[in-house]
Amino acid sequence: MTVHRTLPQRDLPTVGAWCFLDNFGSGSPTLPEGNDIDPHPHIGLQTVTWPLNGRIRHRDSIGSDVEIEPGQLNLMTSGRGIAHSEYRVPGHISGAGLQLWIALPDESRFIAPHFEQHRELPVFELPGLNGSVLIGTLGGVTSPATAYTPIVGADLRIAAGNSVALPLNPEFEHALLVIEGELVADGVTTGPGQLLYLGSDRKTLPLSSFQGAQLLLIGGEPFGEDLVMWWNFVARSHEEIEAARDDWENHDVERFADIAGHTPEQRIPAPPLPGLHLKPRKRRCGVPHD
Repeated sequence: MTVHRTLPQRDLPTVGAWCFLDNFGSGSPTLPEGNDIDPHPHIGLQTVTWPLNGRIRHRDSIGSDVEIEPGQLNLMTSGRGIAHSEYRVPGHISGAGLQLWIALPDESRFIAPHFEQHRELPVFELPGLNGSVLIGTLGGVTSPATAYTPIVGADLRIAAGNSVALPLNPEFEHALLVIEGELVADGVTTGPGQLLYLGSDRKTLPLSSFQGAQLLLIGGEPFGEDLVMWWNFVARSHEEIEAARDDWENHDVERFADIAGHTPEQRIPAPPLPGLHLKPRKRRCGVPHD
């Protein structure tokens, strides 16, 4: 599977509470099988799965077993601990899509795990632009997805030859990822796979595209808590990471229950911890731009 990881970056660990962004998969009909991800654990985060093509089957340790296709949203809240798997559905092309993580704030990161799927999402529209609000609120349009911090995520399409002024919450910091096409955002030309950091204090964002473009907008209140991220875990200290790893490796079913339809042998083993004390990631500069 081809994966383009744009967040975290060395200089930019988070945008709001968004702490991870992968654009995965080729979507090639020549890869009819594959892209299966066996059972693995998470703590301290929400996973946002947004397929761009194909069909994905999600199963988890709290009993969820659902299929998802483009235009639908899976939102899994790990809380203190959950395990899940994601498999391509036979008969469909190999899936491509976006996988994002949202860091849970301290008051919510030990809640009971839960899962929700949204098959219909609210549409945000401007002349020459429209799209789905995945989570949070954009221009007065609010997603039903559960959020634990002030946040926004939206998949938007701008028509060829159009220019628009996208309304933004000035209290949020924002970034955008071009998925397809080429986009000019506030005078900066951006192509597929590039994350453009926009900072905060913006009420509107000028957007234009000669050929048309699809983009992901993410944003939220700047996340003030230090995060220690390692493997599939988002925590606050090395010791929390170490405890979660031990619970997974020791097959602690109180924290990471088995997933129906999978054998214990399918569980992805945790990698060894590095020979150093894990520390929070820090921003190295004020306003990185790409």
